[in-house]
Amino acid sequence: MSLSDRRQFLLALAALPVAGCGFAPVHGTIRGAGGGSAADRLFGQVDVAPVDSREGFALVGRLEERLGRAGGAASYALSVTLETRMEEVALSTTNEIDRFNVLGIARFQLRRAGGGELLVTGAVDNFTSFNSTVGTVASMAAERDAKERLARALADQIVTRLMASAPAWPEE
Repeated sequence: MSLSDRRQFLLALAALPVAGCGFAPVHGTIRGAGGGSAADRLFGQVDVAPVDSREGFALVGRLEERLGRAGGAASYALSVTLETRMEEVALSTTNEIDRFNVLGIARFQLRRAGGGELLVTGAVDNFTSFNSTVGTVASMAAERDAKERLARALADQIVTRLMASAPAWPEE
């Protein structure tokens, strides 16, 4: 057996357990849901409630970018609460803090539109870092950028959770 044939055989053999466990890709079809994918089921159907902060604005923007902006007839309503905090992680030789972690947690709830049935609830957390320099303006810009990166990462995690759980939601 040649090396390439052996690789194909081993790859096919490795895929057998996945095929038998009910695994379905997020962008594959949902059984019994009209043949669409989890991504199709959510795209343009989730009304994301505003979050009052600069980071919240970035989070909502990323959610709408990934899920599509809902029109007037959204099927689902997503509410998110966002908490961030800064942690000092490095000191310079002059005992000045020069590196920070920005830690964040986003708690979310997805309901049917109009305050209906709770479909998914959860929390995701992540962190990002930035260096603080001598210049105040540069430090402020680095902090703002780190918080926006964190918000985008949290939004991506929320979308992943929603898409992973969508096939298990009860039919309307």
